[in-house]
Amino acid sequence: MSVNGTKIYVRCKLVSLSRYVSPALLAAAGVFLITAIALFVPPYIGMADNGDYFRVLYSNGLYFNAPDYDSQYLGYFVKEYGIFQYYNENGATLSSSQSLFIRLAVWINKLVDHQVFDIRVQTAIFTILYTIAVYLFIECITWKTPAKYGYPIALIAIFIFGDTAYTAFFSSFFSESIVLIMMMFMFASGLLLYRNRYNDYFLLAVFVFSGLLLTTSKQQNAPVGTIIAVTGIILIFIRKEKIFRILMASSLVSLLLAGLGTYFLIPKEFVNINKYHAMTRGVMMEAPDPEIALRNFGINRQFAVLDRSIYYDPYTTVDVDSEILEKHFYSQSGFGSILGYYITHPGQAGKMLDMAAKNAFTIRPPAMGNYEKSAGKSFGAQTKFFSGYSMIKQALAPKTFGFVVIWICLVIGLYMPSFISAIKTRHKRHVLRLPLIVTMILIGLSGVMVSIIGAGDADLSKHEFLFTAAFDMVTFVALSDATRRRLWRNEQEQEPILYPGEETRWRLACSQKK
Repeated sequence: MSVNGTKIYVRCKLVSLSRYVSPALLAAAGVFLITAIALFVPPYIGMADNGDYFRVLYSNGLYFNAPDYDSQYLGYFVKEYGIFQYYNENGATLSSSQSLFIRLAVWINKLVDHQVFDIRVQTAIFTILYTIAVYLFIECITWKTPAKYGYPIALIAIFIFGDTAYTAFFSSFFSESIVLIMMMFMFASGLLLYRNRYNDYFLLAVFVFSGLLLTTSKQQNAPVGTIIAVTGIILIFIRKEKIFRILMASSLVSLLLAGLGTYFLIPKEFVNINKYHAMTRGVMMEAPDPEIALRNFGINRQFAVLDRSIYYDPYTTVDVDSEILEKHFYSQSGFGSILGYYITHPGQAGKMLDMAAKNAFTIRPPAMGNYEKSAGKSFGAQTKFFSGYSMIKQALAPKTFGFVVIWICLVIGLYMPSFISAIKTRHKRHVLRLPLIVTMILIGLSGVMVSIIGAGDADLSKHEFLFTAAFDMVTFVALSDATRRRLWRNEQEQEPILYPGEETRWRLACSQKK
């Protein structure tokens, strides 16, 4: 077969495929299939407990029922937990939208078993939601796009977002699963508004609810609501109807309040833990002289003995819960004062940012294993099944914050011409794309900044999940737009599936070839 004949054959196959399976459906089906195999076919893949599960488990009616559970910390994934049968005296240790999904999963589980909770019920809920999110995400990119572009984009999406480094979180009690799913829903609904796809009010509801669930999923995400509320102001003006503008404005206010509420509802215990690590694993750790660094906060220099220690050390110089630390250490520092310290010490801030960058491209935390103990794998073993993207990303991504800055400048620079063009032509809907991308970038950066300012280098690879997910989504959209030749210009309202008259000609050519 000649080269031209091969091209015609491939093109005919794509035209035929487009009749039944859209690129968005292909991507969603591929991610669903891979995730189902990884999480529901033995050996089951999940995430081992790093000691954080108790924060959400007991308050949602569950408890550890494995006799040897303590010995499985970090090393083995556990899929079964006990369900409280009577009065549960445990109150919520933290406020999180994660509880909504856990309680839904427990309610469904009780339809079959009232005593033992199988985490795969929750996994199934997250898998379904993620499949829908992937569909909407790829739909906003490939709608009315020629098949020769749409299907390769779908296959790349499967390779990236079907990676088990992402989906293994579904079989865990870590909130990263909600972060991933809701971030994708929010970004996809915003881009669908930009492309004028589906009903605006439906997309508004998806955008707001996913933003709320993302903001309230964990305390670290408190700034997210504020970021969305500020950068999302442009959404108010895409329609002239008064009711839409009122709904959009009130939704943005609710996101702002959700962010503030998430911050102020952080339990004091967690505040102290974060303050401890922010000082011992951040300010003091990178300071040339820890005693001088403490003087900037009005803290006695004797506390320099805590340099590089962690809150959970079994043997410490000073009791971390003592009144001494409460009065003379915790009360002397806060997010604002630590931020001010880094601003006045840019060299030290640069070291912390570079340290953060080394972990910013790691999707799967290195500390937690992925297999059950019964699978016979070594303690802490991690799966390599469909993990190509996460392994390549971790190995090849530059590990400096300078690369992050270059990436941000490059992405914004590429989209700036279309943004300026939309402003000049006063096409309010076409103005949306760059603000949405900037929103995602700022959300990702907030994950980095909150991590190093709020907790130093403590568990950075997990705390920066917000950035690594935002990086992948923004980069994927930019590369897809480049492929579709849409970086420097906006979408046309009635862009054809193929070029004018091309679809009819190709269908006729294919039928004649047969």
